[in-house]
Amino acid sequence: MEAVKTTTMKKQSGVSSSTVNMVLAAFFLALCMVLPFLTGQIPAIGSKISPMHIPVLICGFVCGWQWGLAVGFVAPLLRSVIFGMPPMMPTAAAMAFEMAAYGAASGLLYAKLPKSNGSIYVSLIGAMLIGRLVWGMVSLVLYGIMGNAFTMQAFLAGAFFNAVPAIVLHIALIPVIIMALRNAKVMK
Repeated sequence: MEAVKTTTMKKQSGVSSSTVNMVLAAFFLALCMVLPFLTGQIPAIGSKISPMHIPVLICGFVCGWQWGLAVGFVAPLLRSVIFGMPPMMPTAAAMAFEMAAYGAASGLLYAKLPKSNGSIYVSLIGAMLIGRLVWGMVSLVLYGIMGNAFTMQAFLAGAFFNAVPAIVLHIALIPVIIMALRNAKVMK
């Protein structure tokens, strides 16, 4: 019944779901540009909470894996070109693949799993693990091309140990946002 109601509303308004997803993806991309400015004002942990990851992960849930992948890939590259942060090589380049994996994995996992609150957590944690593995593989290649070593210690530090504030924040914040959006019938 809800699907029929949503389809009817979209037909009446003349707005297709692909147009809505495009607008939402642009909104999430804009958040990726702005959030680092806001969190950068928090001493000591502002840069450690990975603010650009939040809109990308949510984009995957809300708009689907394709838009999550696109926003995730473009965000760090665009921010590097416009603002100079993160530095393009190797940081933004590796982040582009990592965040593309986050957006795609959160969207794919959420679409495939039953629509329960537990599935939101499984999708999020799965996407976070996949993204970190992709970041590690891409970093290994990029650092190798640049003539630098990317060790297992550097991977564990970058992906997990130094990322604890971000991991905790994302697990605490993102599922609550997704549940609120579902309860408000903004998304299925």
